[in-house]
Amino acid sequence: MLDYELKISSRRTLALEISRDARLIVRAPRGMLRSEIERFVAAHESWAAEKLDAARARKTTFDALGEAEIEALKAQAEKILPPLTEKYAAAMGLAPKRVRITGAKTRFGSCGRDGNICYSWRLMLYPAAAREYVVVHELCHLRHFDHSAAFYALLESVLPDYRARRALLKQPTAEQR
Repeated sequence: MLDYELKISSRRTLALEISRDARLIVRAPRGMLRSEIERFVAAHESWAAEKLDAARARKTTFDALGEAEIEALKAQAEKILPPLTEKYAAAMGLAPKRVRITGAKTRFGSCGRDGNICYSWRLMLYPAAAREYVVVHELCHLRHFDHSAAFYALLESVLPDYRARRALLKQPTAEQR
């Protein structure tokens, strides 16, 4: 049986989650028997093991970067992501107030209610299609500050293949530069 962190809440269903730091998290409703939880984890063990391996590969790639490589990725992000944001913003009729590059470890991008968009330099370790997905995703938040059906309709109108692009962010990053 895989090691996991159990989180109990008022939810109604069981769920498995792979954290960005390569841990298995099991979310369970209050009152559920531990034996039911363990059966659920065992039934999904092969899926969880595969996803954990991919998460560990990503983590290893990030941890193996030297200072010079990180600086080069930051410079590359500064050169590529703001113009890419401008391009898609113009096409979508949107205007972010500011675009910044950060060292965020748990998010590839974020959009504040003030109209500022931030991207992690770590995004540069992924293919261009994945970067475009994150840019458009954050721009969609300028119009819909949630993940509603309207948000996804806007995202799909710009990137009909957004699901495949999003999936690229869940794959190991080695050799994707």
